[in-house]
Amino acid sequence: MAIPLRHFVLALGFLVVGVGGSTVTTVVTLPGLAGLAHLHLLLIGWVAVTIMGAMTQFVPVWSGVTIHSRRLAVAQLWLVSAGLIGFAAALLAGALEWLPVGGALMLAGIWVFVYNVGRTLARARPFDFTERHFAFALACFGLVAPFGFLLAVDFTTPAFDSVAVSRFEIHLSHATLALFGALLATVVGALFQLGQMFTQAEPDRLDERLLTLEQLCFPAGIGALALGRGLTIEPVARVGAVALLVGLAAFAIVLGRLLVGATVDQSPMLARYRVVVGSLLVWLALAAPTWWTDPIAYGSLFGHPDAQQLLLLGVFGFVVIGSLYHIVPFIIWIERYSDRLGFEQVPMIDDLYDDRLERADFWTTLVGFGGLSVAPLVGLPSAAVTASSIIATFGVVLFVVNMLLTIHRHGPDGIAGVLAGALEADEEPTKAGGGGPDIDVSPDR
Repeated sequence: MAIPLRHFVLALGFLVVGVGGSTVTTVVTLPGLAGLAHLHLLLIGWVAVTIMGAMTQFVPVWSGVTIHSRRLAVAQLWLVSAGLIGFAAALLAGALEWLPVGGALMLAGIWVFVYNVGRTLARARPFDFTERHFAFALACFGLVAPFGFLLAVDFTTPAFDSVAVSRFEIHLSHATLALFGALLATVVGALFQLGQMFTQAEPDRLDERLLTLEQLCFPAGIGALALGRGLTIEPVARVGAVALLVGLAAFAIVLGRLLVGATVDQSPMLARYRVVVGSLLVWLALAAPTWWTDPIAYGSLFGHPDAQQLLLLGVFGFVVIGSLYHIVPFIIWIERYSDRLGFEQVPMIDDLYDDRLERADFWTTLVGFGGLSVAPLVGLPSAAVTASSIIATFGVVLFVVNMLLTIHRHGPDGIAGVLAGALEADEEPTKAGGGGPDIDVSPDR
């Protein structure tokens, strides 16, 4: 459990740097390729590193198997983190000749992650909805990493002159597989289980049919969209875009129905997941005509050109923040309090974080996100964009402070203990007989 916690702590650091950099760019111009550095710090440093840590915990727990290698799980974190720091620094400094070094480290770290979690997931058969999405996401991670490395090399040394595709086309496929395949497929797979867990609602027959539609359309749509963009075949890309949107719409309806049917009290997770559903539905409505008109244009890479905040902050941001409000306290509770249960009074999981900070970060982040999302669509002045960015950054900082205070106050060794032990490879799980899950799961799993 300490390994995913280390991932989350470092991911929070990348979040602060990425969001802070975004706010600074609304006021001043940063040197080098600051926009590209900012995007990678958020999508790789925050979202992807969080996913890597979450899969290291979630796959063994949900699938009832032991993680293949704890040492590889430690190595993946430091390879990706070191590579990303070097990559972002090279972009900001304009030292493009150093990009392949950072890219190579990230490639190695991502492939270690894919191998380690893939070997773990392979022992869970037959796959259910979540496991199928995780397997697809791992395949996309495995493709995204070499594409990214080649793009890094091509900044200074031509890497595509001898092949039939150009840098632009590889870039489109790389971004498509990264955002929708590696990241969004993981989010969809995890949200289905987390949504049921936090709402205590069960999908009905209509939901099952919608989930079947999603599984038919969403992965195939991502593959066709990436292929069509990579080969500049517009009809293929358009078919893939339509399938992707249909699959996501079906899933959004299912998640929305689970939230409406929730049988539990309000929680940080449910509040943020409602924002996710609303953001996803609005993004789908804006992306559909854009992708139908020109699915291979650079401006439509992430859907409607003015709707990026809906996807990046409204979906990814609120999913990760909402989920971490349970996952981080849960890990700490298991580590520190679970063996005391029944012998002394112990806090509940939701008692570990500060609920006042949680409410404050939700509303400030929501207000800032609302301003950033509406501004490009209705043409708000730059002052409104700057103010919204500052408010959203303040909300994110409150969230990070809440998580770090939770670790500091309740973690067995605090933040220093998490980071001090992060370079040590944990004891490997017993291989004989395949081992058992790190945490007990329900008998039906």
